[in-house]
Amino acid sequence: MTTELICSGFGGQGALTIGKFLAKAGMAEDLNVSWLPSYGPEMRGGTANVSAIISEKPIASPIVSYPDILVALNQPSIDKFAPNIKKGGLLVANKDMCPHGTERDDITIIEAPMNTIAKEIGSMIVLNMVAIGIVIGKTGLVKYETLEKDLTEFLEKKNPELLKANLKAIKKGMEIVSK
Repeated sequence: MTTELICSGFGGQGALTIGKFLAKAGMAEDLNVSWLPSYGPEMRGGTANVSAIISEKPIASPIVSYPDILVALNQPSIDKFAPNIKKGGLLVANKDMCPHGTERDDITIIEAPMNTIAKEIGSMIVLNMVAIGIVIGKTGLVKYETLEKDLTEFLEKKNPELLKANLKAIKKGMEIVSK
């Protein structure tokens, strides 16, 4: 199984972090991974994106042109990348920032108010973790426990409150697709 994804959003929304944590979890699960960020002036508010591949087989190229999954945190991300999602693929869209969505009817579309959910949790910086929860809840790409372990190692001493918020956000994303 090989899954190619693009995560995209405004600089500061955490799109690159989505790809990073999914790739790290894939690596921890002994899968082959690649993580290729694309940013520059995007860090200042433009659209940043990352291509990530998680595979049981060796990965020949880190370039993702036709993703199986697109995580779009803003409308420009949908406009740019949704036309290239593989038929039968998955679009995870931040409903709060993607007012027009896409006209595609040959893909699965999951829209969630990620900004709203992050505000309810108490921190806007966890909106990307809601997206991760949706992706893993829908696809089983990596295990929740792997992400929990990685986040705990990364944040437990540094910022335990952010750790709790991140884990809550991932679980909330998973709940969205379990309904």
